[in-house]
Amino acid sequence: MNLGTLKIRISHQADTAMGPGKADLLDAIHELGSISAAAKHMGMSYRRAWELVDAMNNCFSKPLVSTRQSGGTQNGAQVTELGLQILKSYRSLLNKTQSACQQELEEITRHLSPTD
Repeated sequence: MNLGTLKIRISHQADTAMGPGKADLLDAIHELGSISAAAKHMGMSYRRAWELVDAMNNCFSKPLVSTRQSGGTQNGAQVTELGLQILKSYRSLLNKTQSACQQELEEITRHLSPTD
């Protein structure tokens, strides 16, 4: 049976500090070392990726992503130590929630209409 997917968003004031898209973006930045490359990999514009990074950086006490702009080959971005810690905690939260809610999720999703 194909279960539905739980999506958890962590709010901070009027913004979403962390959610599934932002977590995926952090993963891509960590893997590719660039906001631009991460955006391309995820099929989003650089502007949208930068807006998500900026929102995350503004929600937390310290930035989750830092950028390097030297004008040469050292341009890029990296997920900070705090960013990696938040990402790990967020993924753990998702896994624990999925496990704790498995029975209810199965009950709900068995009533979903079939997809083509």
